[in-house]
Amino acid sequence: MLYLPQNLPASLSLASATYSLSGWKQVDGVLRVLLLNLMPQKEVTELDIARTLQHTGVDVQLIPVKLKGQTFKTTSMAHMQAFYLDVEDLQEESFDRMILTGAPLEQMPFEQVRYWEQLCRVMDWADKHIPRTLYVCWGAQAGLYHFYGIDKHALPAKMFGIFRQRVLREDSPLVSGLSPDFPMPNSRHTEVRHAEIASHAAEGLHIVAESEESGVGVVATDDLRRTFIVGHLEYEPYTLHNEYLRDLAKQLPIYEPLHYYRADGSVDYSWESAALRFYTNWLV
Repeated sequence: MLYLPQNLPASLSLASATYSLSGWKQVDGVLRVLLLNLMPQKEVTELDIARTLQHTGVDVQLIPVKLKGQTFKTTSMAHMQAFYLDVEDLQEESFDRMILTGAPLEQMPFEQVRYWEQLCRVMDWADKHIPRTLYVCWGAQAGLYHFYGIDKHALPAKMFGIFRQRVLREDSPLVSGLSPDFPMPNSRHTEVRHAEIASHAAEGLHIVAESEESGVGVVATDDLRRTFIVGHLEYEPYTLHNEYLRDLAKQLPIYEPLHYYRADGSVDYSWESAALRFYTNWLV
């Protein structure tokens, strides 16, 4: 069962169970998962994450959180105030998991992000108090930079499409049932590099899966306290299609997402089962 804040648009779409945001502590016996949503279209990301968690079949209470004092350009403050809690106000409470999403900031140095210091404090808190945190896309790059000094590097063209990730560490619980490889959507202008991550193996950091085409895919610590995924397994089938049309309309340099369309032009939702398996593994 998935529990979402009452009247959150995603709760209506998914017909999930609900809870009062002011009474979130009243839901007992389920995994409490914080969602620190940094994406601009927050309702889209809420639905993507909620749908994926619901389909795992694991009992989860998803608690959307935000950085205190931040303003939002593309999501109304009414929505944020109605459905999000300030993560700083919850730091005396107990949680089981946290998801830190991406943000469209990958071409900006981390230190120039207006909320960078605030985000670093939250990442440090989560690292000490939450057993497992999942850092997604830009969030993965931010986490790797903050904890290990591993920087992102610009790509000559957008990494855009569905790329098969070869499992490198079959003993990792994260990829149980996913060997020898699995597909994952990517949509990014930067990358993290194999050699720079491998240099931190003594600290328990390892590449779990990577692609010959798209590079490093999944990185994690041995204890799974920190998991970094540079792609978007949570994407619904048409997200890349919509991004492609958006970039074309803006006359940005873009090519069709690779390994995504079938010969007849329809979308191949090839990563659906991999997404559910990965998120189930991460939850349990």
